[in-house]
Order: sequence, then structure tokens, then C-alpha cells
Amino acid sequence: MNEWRNRRSRRFKSEINVVPYIDVMLVLLIIFMVAAPLISPSIINLPTVGMQANNPAPSAIEIVMRSEGGVLELIDTASKKSLGSLPQPQAIQTIKSQQENLERPVVISADKNVRYEAVVKLLADLNREGVKRVGLSVVKSP
Repeated sequence: MNEWRNRRSRRFKSEINVVPYIDVMLVLLIIFMVAAPLISPSIINLPTVGMQANNPAPSAIEIVMRSEGGVLELIDTASKKSLGSLPQPQAIQTIKSQQENLERPVVISADKNVRYEAVVKLLADLNREGVKRVGLSVVKSP
């Protein structure tokens, strides 16, 4: 009779035991915490521009170098007005006359077929004439 009473008093628990799930989650958390520092960062290809290019300052002078020849086109970016197409020495003198205290930024927009040597020579000539703020314009890569 005693057995019959013990059987009746035992009832099935219909609750979910969550302790094993918590143990598994803690083990996974530890694994990810250990593995995270081991992941190496990706290699950055510096010659290409993957981010949005910075727009030139509103009052900058843009120098457009085309692959055809030594004539430079000067554009005032504030008014979007062309200052003329001039040979390099006259273009540099025009830039110097347009700048106040040589602090006005100059942006070089060179065609990708222009020789690197020509761009470096223009940078050196601008530096020699005292132009302090010179930058290169780039196009965002697709």
C-alpha cells in the first residue's frame, strides 16, 4: 500500500531545465572572447580610394591637368568660374595673384593618363612659389 501512495505523490514536472542551456551559452561566449583577438584585420590597398573623397574647400582654386599637353585650366570652385587656360608658369602666377596670404587652398585634378612626373613638377613649382595648401582631387572608386 505504501508503494501505491508513493506513486501517486510523484508527479511529472513539466518545467524546462535551463541550467544546461546557460552552461552552453557561457562556453560559447568564452570561445568567442578568446577567438576575437586572433582574427587578423583585412589588408588595405592604399593606392585606391575606397571612401568618399573629401570635397575641396569652397574657396579653393582647382587646377585641371589634361593628358593632351602643358596647358592648365584654372577654376574658382566658389563661383564655378573658369580663370582661363594658361601654360604652367602663367597659371602659377595667376594662382599667386588670386590668393590672399598664400593660404587659399589649391586642388589639382589631373587626368589619370597625365604622367606622374608632370604632377610632381607642378607640386614642386607651387611649393617653390610659396603656395602652402595644395591637395590632389580623387574620384570615389565604384
